Amino acid sequence: MSAPAADESREARVKRLRMRSMRRGIKEMDLILVAYADARLADMDEDTLAHYDALLSENDQDLYQWVSGQMPPPEPLAAMIADIRAVALSASGGVGQRA
Repeated sequence: MSAPAADESREARVKRLRMRSMRRGIKEMDLILVAYADARLADMDEDTLAHYDALLSENDQDLYQWVSGQMPPPEPLAAMIADIRAVALSASGGVGQRA
């Protein structure tokens, strides 16, 4: 897991993680992860922020398959992937919602 820089404040870390959430590589993951970041980052403890930081290093195609349920996520990421999926399905604007 990535450790925050020694001089990185919590506020700077949350902003950095939000930016990484919305500047992915594929638009679908931008939408899904920025909705998750907006819903959850402010309330995450330091360990969960570190876990999310590490998750953001995963390949977008893998993340999309895990979040969409096409492939099971690795066990260490399963709970966070399930939470990301839940946020995406309930997000205002219909991210992940079916018509």
